[in-house]
Amino acid sequence: MFKMRKCRMVAGLLVVAMCAGVGWGAEPARKYTPDWKSIDSRPLPGWFNEAKFGIFVVWGPYSVPAWANRGYAEWYWNHSRRKGSATQKFHEKMYGKDFPYEKFAEQLTAKLYKPEYWCDIFVRSGAKYVVTTANYHDGFCLWDSPYSKTKSTDKWNATVVGPKRNVLRELFDAGEKRGLKMGIYYSLYEWYHPLYLTDRDRFVKEHLHPQFKDVVTKFKPWFIFLDGEWTADYKVWKSLELATWLYNESPCRDYVVTNDRWGKTRRKHGDVYSSEYGGGKFSPEHPWQEDRGIGHSYGYNRNEGIDDYDSEYALIKMLSRVCGNGGNLLLDVGPTADGRIPVIMQDRLIRIGKWLKVNGPAIYGTSHSPFWPMKFKWGTCTAKGRKIYLHIWGKHTGEIALPGLKNKILAASALADVRNTPLKRRIDNGVHTITLPSGLRAEEVTVLVLHLDGTPKVDVPKVKSEKSPK
Repeated sequence: MFKMRKCRMVAGLLVVAMCAGVGWGAEPARKYTPDWKSIDSRPLPGWFNEAKFGIFVVWGPYSVPAWANRGYAEWYWNHSRRKGSATQKFHEKMYGKDFPYEKFAEQLTAKLYKPEYWCDIFVRSGAKYVVTTANYHDGFCLWDSPYSKTKSTDKWNATVVGPKRNVLRELFDAGEKRGLKMGIYYSLYEWYHPLYLTDRDRFVKEHLHPQFKDVVTKFKPWFIFLDGEWTADYKVWKSLELATWLYNESPCRDYVVTNDRWGKTRRKHGDVYSSEYGGGKFSPEHPWQEDRGIGHSYGYNRNEGIDDYDSEYALIKMLSRVCGNGGNLLLDVGPTADGRIPVIMQDRLIRIGKWLKVNGPAIYGTSHSPFWPMKFKWGTCTAKGRKIYLHIWGKHTGEIALPGLKNKILAASALADVRNTPLKRRIDNGVHTITLPSGLRAEEVTVLVLHLDGTPKVDVPKVKSEKSPK
């Protein structure tokens, strides 16, 4: 009897270990060949569509000047070299004509960097995964990379200059302790790497590939945000070689998710299509992700004022819209050079988290609106199992109609209503109509839940005014 129980226990532990290693919905035994037909046939690991909400962290030497006239402050080095640009004028005024960008790495002190605190904020925001810059287009590495170099210095990673800490490892460790799925951002090209400037083939063979394999092997990321691909075709980057290694041999092969930036033609290959500041208006026909900052920049921009940051309502509405269109939201924070997440960004994350504590069932693990591509003036929908969630954006009164819904509605209430007070509903000529609860606020996303007699079945009517998102 004891031996039988012991065998069952061992078998159970093996199953748990296998599931933990591969992630949800993966196919660990499958092998992929170096061609896009094979690579694109890889099933999307199930954790991604379950998670729905992630945090993006963009941090590096550009966080020292932390300035852009408007837009991406992380492009500081590149913009400061453009003759007559606003960034060049700012740089010369603040630091002088002869001050090289590489000197900013020394001022990236991270003296107030507390990765545990960062991850506490991320958990409180309701995010399920985190993607952090391993290196940006300036090539600066936030881990102990043996391949870090730029035009005028070999001291080009955070373990030997600036923080003199493996800041990426510290954040990964803190996040994993809190159950966050940790990922990396990785730039294929580097503006001023000596080999990139002189010999592109050697850059790819001697720098890009070994560096990519080094960071992936050391950190085993759940998500890899590729970028900087637009300067060359995937053949130049030898992306098929990288993808084949990643999905067949890397330690994260069974659960890693990548975006579509393997070469300059996007939205052709990759687990997830990218939408950068796209407004959340994308198609659920392929897995996708909306990535954006809380303001107009990813890296911290001290030139931004209060009006440059989205409100709590705008961000929650964005999350709602993205999920209604079947995507994930990757929302960025840009830390300061000394390692602080600006308080206004912390505030926005905490407020999103408070909303998700109540309305999380309408986000996590949901599928896109069953009425897609129909659009509603009052908001959007998500679905899960035998439930449809109606996301009401702002203050609306009266009734809303759900044309094309074939199911019987068994119950309807506001998700935040602990008493589950029934909402009035009726059917006119086969169209379900729901009476909205009173007291809806202008700057709020209210979720109503409909319990159905089965999984949602909708005949989407062809209505001229209801156009598909672009």
